[in-house]
Amino acid sequence: MSWQEDARRVVGQMQAAVEAASAHLASATRYGGRISTKMLDQHQEAVYHLAFLAAETAMTGVMVEYSEHGETELRIGRVAVADLLRSARARIDGRRADLGIEADLRDEPCNRVLEAGSDPDVIEGLVASFEATTIAPKHLDEDIALVVGTFARFAREKVAPCAAEVHRHNLDVPEELIEGMAAVGAFGMSIPADLGGFQDPAGSGLLAMAVATEELSRGSLMAGSLLTRPEILVSALLEGGTDEQQQRWLPRIAAGEQMVAVSVTEPDVGSDVASIRMSARRDGDHFVLNGAKMWATFAGRAELLMILARTNPDLSAGARGLSLFVLEKPPFAGHEFTIDQTGGGSLRGLAIDTIGYRGLHSFELTFDDYLVPFDALIGGEAGLDRGFYLQMGAFASGRLQTAARALGVMQAAFDEGLAYSRARNVFGRPLLEFGLSRTTLARMAARIQANRQFTYHAAGLLSAGEGQIEAAMAKALASRAAEEITRDAMQLHGGYGYAEEYPISRLFVDARVLSIFEGTEEVLAVRVIGKGLLERAVSST
Repeated sequence: MSWQEDARRVVGQMQAAVEAASAHLASATRYGGRISTKMLDQHQEAVYHLAFLAAETAMTGVMVEYSEHGETELRIGRVAVADLLRSARARIDGRRADLGIEADLRDEPCNRVLEAGSDPDVIEGLVASFEATTIAPKHLDEDIALVVGTFARFAREKVAPCAAEVHRHNLDVPEELIEGMAAVGAFGMSIPADLGGFQDPAGSGLLAMAVATEELSRGSLMAGSLLTRPEILVSALLEGGTDEQQQRWLPRIAAGEQMVAVSVTEPDVGSDVASIRMSARRDGDHFVLNGAKMWATFAGRAELLMILARTNPDLSAGARGLSLFVLEKPPFAGHEFTIDQTGGGSLRGLAIDTIGYRGLHSFELTFDDYLVPFDALIGGEAGLDRGFYLQMGAFASGRLQTAARALGVMQAAFDEGLAYSRARNVFGRPLLEFGLSRTTLARMAARIQANRQFTYHAAGLLSAGEGQIEAAMAKALASRAAEEITRDAMQLHGGYGYAEEYPISRLFVDARVLSIFEGTEEVLAVRVIGKGLLERAVSST
């Protein structure tokens, strides 16, 4: 029996386990024909592991298909699928009763797949391929490959040279970097051509955005992140903005004339967006904003702030009482700013010091009777109290981009680890000649490619109007992988990995934020992926 045949059987077993667990937990959390959030929270650990088991299962299926492209792809597929199977086993072990799963993924096909992924010849063949090829994006359409080349060159020539200085001195993103990204069309990739953008009418905009984000993040996370904020606002405007709002803001965003920041989180409200308290009170032709926001990345430099605020003062309305606003403001350099309005209102911003993810700065914002015109409300009258739904739809593409940002960070970490292993001599020979180093790098390479292929898969689904859950899965898996791969690359450096003079130390602290923003890993797993799987199970019965 071939490896692919065994691997497909393993995918089938994993899918059956996911279906069984989904049905079991849907039954345990169902109330009145729907999934009860209160009951869901009583089974958080089981739902969390179901979410990751389902994500790993979906990725396994993608990698089995990928393995058919060639010999190097087969080696990568074998190593990646074995690692995914090990993780799936660990999630099931000791939790079969809680998950409602009888299978343990330990039959002969599973064992053969594990052995194939640990075969020394497979590892050696994969390491040898580092000389002839990289694990960079492959098997792409010509137009997407052109995007990869364009942004890889820009990241190499313009982003990477300034990354260390910005990080070590906590500087602002250089203006020439923003201007250069605007010149290559970075900010218009998801905006239709008739609104000043460069979106492919065939619908490959999300994949193009993902590969561009990955390559920019490979130079520095700050550059890849410059694409995420406009993407979230663009998605909301295209979905719910008025024609006038689209015509006013989208061409300027595409040209890089108006940079974007997004402000959702509040001091006492993290990922529980429905509990937002910041108020937007109607006052004639204006709204009056009062409250505080946290972690508003790039809010100082940005000319546009997307704000989620409560337009219905009744807190029991929850998500149904929130609206989205676009605030126009002057750009400010540095770590703090103040806007005082003639009528007495004010907006103050103070950057929060962080261990990584520097350059854009994440701000705490305080709104005190701050007036915005009625036409700042996305969608106008029709958008009133619809902000939560517009924002959640926009965040799906944001999560996809976070997966792409994670890909760039982990690819950069792999590059650093491989280069150091070739150059560093220990015990009289290069570090790369030691078996443990070779195995570590081979598994890093396989894991990166697995996350890359799954992110591309999610981009295709999202472009087709589907894939909300898959985008969240891609974000969850890639964010965790980036943490672990940067850790492995740092370990290859030994003590030098802990020194700021080596890029791997920056990559390590940058990776840590990925599992936190755009929805923390735990909330994403339980409230988005897990709940979505259980709702699917209910709808199929």
